[in-house]
Amino acid sequence: MPHESAVHTQEHHESAVYTHGHHESVLRSHTWRTAANSAAYLLGTLRPHMEILDIGCGPGTITADLAALVPDGRVTGLERAPEVLEQARATAEGRGLSNVRFVTGDVHALDFPAASFCVTHAHQVLQHVGDPVRALREMRRVTKPGGVVAVRDADYAAMTWYPAVQGLDGWLDLYHRVARANGGEPDAGRRLRAWAREAGFADDAITSTASAWSYATPEERAWWSGLWADRTVASSYARLAVDGGHATEYELRRIADAWREWGAREDAWFGVLHGEILCRV
Repeated sequence: MPHESAVHTQEHHESAVYTHGHHESVLRSHTWRTAANSAAYLLGTLRPHMEILDIGCGPGTITADLAALVPDGRVTGLERAPEVLEQARATAEGRGLSNVRFVTGDVHALDFPAASFCVTHAHQVLQHVGDPVRALREMRRVTKPGGVVAVRDADYAAMTWYPAVQGLDGWLDLYHRVARANGGEPDAGRRLRAWAREAGFADDAITSTASAWSYATPEERAWWSGLWADRTVASSYARLAVDGGHATEYELRRIADAWREWGAREDAWFGVLHGEILCRV
């Protein structure tokens, strides 16, 4: 379900490590995402003929939805990690979509001419990049005049849950430390408007909104708690936490146990707040 697509660069001053990696527990969340549950703020601006760039496309579920919404246009899904694009292509092929392609690339230096796309979109990307302002400048550059740069990112510090199971506060603190050590900004949602202004968008060109995911049914609780429990002990995030000296394997197991305990509570609820911007070029 969530929140992790990322594109990053090898240049030192912009370097950031994608905190989550592409473990099965991460892709489990990515493949849940749709245009409806993750890009609703953008859908009203789409027209059938549009050319769209979807940055940090991951396994391609949002990308495929966007392609279906622009049948006379074309969507390009871009991802830093080539290994996940096979799954993205299979997603599009399984839906019979012929107006979508997938490429590798770096959001800090997009390999497209200026004014190539009607919409340039990034979901859960800027929280993971080394230079989000430069990324937004590049997104603006490749967008046609009159087009839109659309960005949505979670804000970890604004995540909230019930009940207060012991260990989940420790999870949030650990995630902040690991993500920032990797060069990212986990509380990106609240910063999107400021980053867009720094990237050169005028105040009256930026529309700022917010929306949330929430998990409360037994199925949602089991899914959300299970993927975070698995991610905490088995993904790149777990390795980075241990190798960076942020947590021991024992501490990670305790956090995973806390996630499973929370997921088993019948009154459990979890909310994920996102910041969103639509920037007119």
